[in-house]
Amino acid sequence: MANHLARSTSPYLLQHADNPVDWWEWGPEALSLAQELDRPILLSVGYAACHWCHVMAHESFEDPATAAFMNDHFVNIKVDREERPDVDAVYMRATTAMTGQGGWPMTCVLTPTGEPFFAGTYFPPEPRQGQPAFSQILQALADAWENKREDVEKVGQDVLAHLGEAIDVGGAALGPSDLDAAAAKLATAYDADAGGFGSSPKFPPSMVLEFLLRQADRTGGSLEHVAGTCEAMARGGLYDQLAGGFARYSVDRFWRVPHFEKMLYDNAQLLRVYLHWWRQSGSPLAERVARETARFMLDELRTPEGGFASALDADSDGHEGTFYVWNPNQLMQTLGVADGAWATQLLGVTGPGTFERGFSTLQLREDPGDPERWNDVRSRLLAARADRTRPDRDDKVVASWNGLAITALAEAGVLLEEPSFVSAAVDAAELLVRVHGTDGAGFARTSRAGAAGQNTAVLEDHGAVAEAFVAVLGVTGDAVWLHRARVLLDRALDQFATGDGRFFDTAADAEALIVRPRDESDNAYPSGTSAVVHALLAFAAVTGDHRYRAAAEAAVTATAHLATEVPRFAGWTLAAAEAMAAGPLQVAVVGPPDQRSALHRAALALTSPGAVVVAGDPGLDVPLFADRTLVDGSAAAYVCQNFVCRLPVTQPADLIAAGRPAD
Repeated sequence: MANHLARSTSPYLLQHADNPVDWWEWGPEALSLAQELDRPILLSVGYAACHWCHVMAHESFEDPATAAFMNDHFVNIKVDREERPDVDAVYMRATTAMTGQGGWPMTCVLTPTGEPFFAGTYFPPEPRQGQPAFSQILQALADAWENKREDVEKVGQDVLAHLGEAIDVGGAALGPSDLDAAAAKLATAYDADAGGFGSSPKFPPSMVLEFLLRQADRTGGSLEHVAGTCEAMARGGLYDQLAGGFARYSVDRFWRVPHFEKMLYDNAQLLRVYLHWWRQSGSPLAERVARETARFMLDELRTPEGGFASALDADSDGHEGTFYVWNPNQLMQTLGVADGAWATQLLGVTGPGTFERGFSTLQLREDPGDPERWNDVRSRLLAARADRTRPDRDDKVVASWNGLAITALAEAGVLLEEPSFVSAAVDAAELLVRVHGTDGAGFARTSRAGAAGQNTAVLEDHGAVAEAFVAVLGVTGDAVWLHRARVLLDRALDQFATGDGRFFDTAADAEALIVRPRDESDNAYPSGTSAVVHALLAFAAVTGDHRYRAAAEAAVTATAHLATEVPRFAGWTLAAAEAMAAGPLQVAVVGPPDQRSALHRAALALTSPGAVVVAGDPGLDVPLFADRTLVDGSAAAYVCQNFVCRLPVTQPADLIAAGRPAD
């Protein structure tokens, strides 16, 4: 019998719709029921591509005895963290405060009014390595609620008080010396042998790499840490050597073995990083990976409605990574003895295996000496892999992640001369307008199959999508996108701003939780604050409106302490500060489409940090285009800073020269 999740738009929640656990979605009905029954709430938070979420579901939530106990003693609420990042953020903070660590699946037990008094992550069905069984934990919690109510409520009140404590450390504007000091601090954590920062597990440091690219452009410094990290990630098992696209993270230091789910937000950000690394260095590897990653996003993540799905699962046929890994026998059977032996050596496939059960991930530690042979081998391996059971796809469309994808694809399409990338970016932006309702207060965070979800957008959605709309303005020359970006940024300033330069992650008119979440640190993708800062800067560069620039500057100042103390968790704020130090540069490319394309590519090829480029017809109704005309009937580019422009140029080489810092 289906529970209350059957009508959800979340693929993760739908995975649990037939559990014997009487799951509810987070909402007034479930919360009221807990108070009516005077039962604690068991809150389980995860996401569709989470391997250990699937494990715990199979071991515990599909078990009739465990489910019966849960149904008799708790009101059980299941949350997709990707749909409700606000709920996830509040209770993840509680989990880390109570246990010293976090992760998913997250399991919290709350009073009927929402105060957490127990928290953890994955719990096994039987006692294991000193950890009690999930059923034992449930029994102890039910007993405590019945017989030690006063103690339980005291714990909940103490945790709530901790969550409500303000973390206001202040800050000052981030100047060039601060940015250089942050880069120096990052250098101390760089892994010179394996690339990346810190030890395993290693996550793609996309925002940090973008900051380092920008800092190197300003200072003329080395790209060693960017190149070392990007090359290691692209040549290891983290990257799909057959079809492109990056997995979530590497479990080992050397990027050999990934956690195999592929997330939209990782690939959108890494597309931009590799594109910019290529732009700045000319690396053939960077160009190849940028093209392949963009193509992966279009081939594997694009939805029929024109948006981008959230993720591909890690598992298929009951095991993690089955779709992606190989053993020597499989290579021989697919390719024949000669090519199989060649591929085994080229791709690092061993007899014992580099992964599990004798299987290896595919690594391409050096470019093949025979590219034609590699292309043939790769095609045959892809064809063979296509017959395997594919991982499930979480096909919900998340606004902020689609914003990241739109921005990256719009730029990549012009620079790489791939019109399909630009078209895909515009289609996704149109979907956000049409389905998610970006023009109104009802802006939805998610959609699925063309239907908007019930959860409203949070700060990161407003920031990432507003920046994406400015990017779409830049590649289409359609002024409506500037208006659409303004709507989102005005709402961010009106509904999310604290008044002291900071932002809450939820709107003032959103559902009230036990605390109003605010987290300025970047994690797997930009924080809401840093996402909004980038959008404010880009919008101000096109409009010249100081209100938006001032809001961006105030937010960076308010988070400066975080950026200087822990730069690994403030890469996007640091990247914004580099853009501020550079201006950012504003480039108006004026002319009909058939005349302006070469100038447009040259403008986007400029490496000046955070440069904002708009290409459009003469008379485009945006402030940056005011009084910008053709030159002797030819398309022209105007390079400006704070709306003070150099003489227009009509040749790409002259544009590149004009975009360099003045002596």
